[in-house]
Amino acid sequence: MKRIKVLTGLFMLVITVARAKVILPAVIDHNMVLQQKTNAALWGKARPAAKVKITTSWNGKSYTAQAGSDSLWQVSVSTPAAGGPFNITFDDGEKLVLKNILIGEVWVCSGQSNMSMPVKGFRNQPVEGSNDLLMTAKNPDIRLFQVTRQVADQVQFDAKVRRWEEADVASVSEMSAVAYLFARIIQERLDVPVGILHTSWGGTRIEAWMSAAGLQSFPSVEIPAAGGTAKLNQNSPAVLYNAMINPIAGFSIKGVLWYQGEANRKNYQEYPQLMQAMVADWRKRWNCGEWPFYYVQIAPFKYAGDRISAFLREAQLQALQLIPNSAMAVTADAGKEMSIHPPDKMTVAKRLAYCALARDYGMNQLPYQGPVYKSMKVNNDIVDITFDHAQNGLYAGAKDLTLFEIAGEDKVFHPASARITSTGVRLRSDQVKNPVAVRYAFKDWFAGELFNTEGLPASPFRTDNW
Repeated sequence: MKRIKVLTGLFMLVITVARAKVILPAVIDHNMVLQQKTNAALWGKARPAAKVKITTSWNGKSYTAQAGSDSLWQVSVSTPAAGGPFNITFDDGEKLVLKNILIGEVWVCSGQSNMSMPVKGFRNQPVEGSNDLLMTAKNPDIRLFQVTRQVADQVQFDAKVRRWEEADVASVSEMSAVAYLFARIIQERLDVPVGILHTSWGGTRIEAWMSAAGLQSFPSVEIPAAGGTAKLNQNSPAVLYNAMINPIAGFSIKGVLWYQGEANRKNYQEYPQLMQAMVADWRKRWNCGEWPFYYVQIAPFKYAGDRISAFLREAQLQALQLIPNSAMAVTADAGKEMSIHPPDKMTVAKRLAYCALARDYGMNQLPYQGPVYKSMKVNNDIVDITFDHAQNGLYAGAKDLTLFEIAGEDKVFHPASARITSTGVRLRSDQVKNPVAVRYAFKDWFAGELFNTEGLPASPFRTDNW
C-alpha cells in the first residue's frame, strides 16, 4: 500500500511538471518597462525540450524558443518606439499572460548607501524635499523594480525582489532617491515611460558587485568557493553579483548609473582597474552593446580615522580614461561635513541626467561636465592652470578661491592665492618661490568653489604623484 502511494505521488508530480506554466525570473513580470527600439531579451524555464511560444501584442508577432536540458530558454523580441500598455503571452501548452507592459527607457542603478538612500531618507538622515516628491509621485509612466539585499556564492537564476510597481507614494518612498529623481527628470524631458532596476547595498565594496570571472585579473582577491563553507557577508567578493546582478543581467537596458566608492578608499590604487573590469564584464553579460556607464564621484565628507578619500576621487577621475562610453557626475559642492549621506540628491540626479540627455538623448549642446585639470605652466613663482570643459570660462561667485595649494621641491604644500583669468586660474604663494606641484580640494572635507559658467563644479585634482 505504501509503495502504491509513493508511485501515485511520483505520477502526480510528473503530471504537475508536464502541465506547469512557464517560469519567468522576477524581472520579467507584469508592469515592467522594456527598452524601446531594440531586440529585448526574454528568458525563463520550461520542461526540458519544451517549445515556448512568445507573442507580443504591439505587433502580433510570435517567436518560438526551445528549452534546453537544463530547462532554460531565451529569445529576443523586437520592441517598437515608446508606448503601451501592452501584453506578452508565453505558451508552452499552458498560457501565461503578462499585462500592463510599457516600452520606453530602462536604466540599472547600483552601488552602495548613497544609491540605496530612499526618498523617505534614512533614520535621522533626510532627503531634501522628500515630502514634496511624494506628494507629486503618482506617475504610471515611471515603473520601479528593486532587488532586495541577498548574497550567494554562485550565480542565481532569480532573486528576492520588490516587483515592478507604478510610481506612487508607497513605491517612491522606498525607492533610491537618486534613481527615482533621475527617472523623473528623464521621463519629463522625453515624455516616454522610464523603468528603473535598482540593486544596491550600503557599505559594500566594488569587488562584491563583480563576477568571479571579472575578478580573475586581481589575484589578491579571494573569491568564496561555490558551495563552500566560508561564511559570507555583503563584502565577500562576487556574492552581490551572484545574487543581485546576475538575475537581471541580460534584461535589455539603455544604461547603468553607479554610485559607490566610499568602501574602497583603502585600496584606491586599483580602483580604476576594478571599475574598468566590472563594467567590461557587465557589458559582456548584458549582451546589448556598449551601453553608457555614468557614475558619481564621492562627495566631500569628514571621515574619521583616515584622510584618503581624495585619492579615491582621483581614482574615479582616472577611470574616465579607462571606461569607454562613460561620464562622471562631480559632487564637490554637494557634500555634508558631518554626514556621509548628503541630503541633496536632486543635484546628483540632475548631473547624471545631464550626462544622459547630452550623450544619449540628442541634447548635444547641453553641458554635462565640470572643469577638469588640463595643464600647468610655471613662470618664476606664478603658476597658471588651464582646464578642459570650461569653454565659456570659470566662475567662483562672490567667494575667494581658498582650496588651491602649491608646493616646491620640498613637497610641502602651502595655501595659494588664486584668481580666475581669461585662460584659467593663476596661483601664487609667498612661501613657495619655485612651484612644482598644485592641488585643488585634495582633502576629505571641503565645499567646492570652482565652477564653469554653466554651474558645474571642478573635480578635485593634483599634479603630483607624491
